[in-house]
Amino acid sequence: MTLHPVPAFNDNYIWVLHNGQRALIVDPGEATGVTDWLATNDLVLDTILITHHHPDHTGGVDELRERTGARVIGPVRERMPEPLQRVQGGDAIDVLGLRFEIIDVPGHTAGHIAYFCAHVDGAPLLFCGDTLFSGGCGRLFEGTPAQMHASLSHLASLPDNTRVCCTHEYTLSNLRFALAVDPDNQALVEHAQHCQALRSRNLPTLPSSIVVEKAINPFLRTHLPSLAQAARQYRPDLVDDDPVAVFAALRAWKDVF
Repeated sequence: MTLHPVPAFNDNYIWVLHNGQRALIVDPGEATGVTDWLATNDLVLDTILITHHHPDHTGGVDELRERTGARVIGPVRERMPEPLQRVQGGDAIDVLGLRFEIIDVPGHTAGHIAYFCAHVDGAPLLFCGDTLFSGGCGRLFEGTPAQMHASLSHLASLPDNTRVCCTHEYTLSNLRFALAVDPDNQALVEHAQHCQALRSRNLPTLPSSIVVEKAINPFLRTHLPSLAQAARQYRPDLVDDDPVAVFAALRAWKDVF
């Protein structure tokens, strides 16, 4: 299987996973770049996976379905471009001989889902939409801090070698914030340098991995006293080290950073 990010808009990635003949894609906000890439690589579109309802993740679905006849799969509790197969946490789907488990990850939107496959060429693979970013997480447009913290904790519990395929190239801006709140984290410092070098060559910083994100992502580290102390720079009234309260303070800080 081959994994490839097709750039879209200013900073989106439409992930393609293919076996040399047939492909699945994730969150196609537009169709033209996808159809051009599939044609160039002589691939047939088999399945479209959708994580949530935002237009930059669904805008190309209708055209792609009409042009290719691809199966479309998306979340139960979100407004979706019909027709499609709707799934929710606890369900599983089979695509291109792979089994993907569905994980409910509310927070960015109320019905956001992620797709996890335990074995793709020897390592797990996660399509997480706008829930987990490298060095960051999605804004809370519809969910609560407690929901997003629980969703991120679920993703952090996946195997360390899970490849994390999020859908925006937000890494450098996320890492600038992470360094502001966790400046003594040597793993973070080194990862920021690595990602800066990648972007200087116009290469993607993704996929990341769960083990990397647990080491460098402040939103997966809110249980640590050092992150609670950092959160008090923005919220001096934060009186305890409850991880959800720390998460809420950090997310609010990031929103205005």
